[in-house]
Amino acid sequence: MSSFGSDSPFLLLAKIKVKEDRISEYLELADITDKAVEDIEPGMLHHTFDQDPEDPLSFVWSEAYKNDDAFLAHLANPAIGEYLKKHPILADDFTVEVYGTVGEKCLEVMVSTGVPFKVFQTILGFSRL
Repeated sequence: MSSFGSDSPFLLLAKIKVKEDRISEYLELADITDKAVEDIEPGMLHHTFDQDPEDPLSFVWSEAYKNDDAFLAHLANPAIGEYLKKHPILADDFTVEVYGTVGEKCLEVMVSTGVPFKVFQTILGFSRL
């Protein structure tokens, strides 16, 4: 791939700190969300919920998107709306890092969510995703 932009794949890591007394509820919410993503988002190439081995309250969503349209479809998934609504009740922290170049529209949508996004734009390399 010689250029990166709205049609190129990218990675997203969403880092979460769950409230100590809410782990089981959060895991249930994460499981419901994951199944809904798998069922209706063909542009989601990889979607896992990973636990920090040194901090049982810290988790990371690891996600690989086919392109910007796949991310926009992800946010349009009703399960994601429910997840984002319940998240502040169950967790204390939520930050997102994106690795790869996204288009202006996608970046605007990321900012509009109110979740802290940091985008690491690709300057060289290739993707086989």
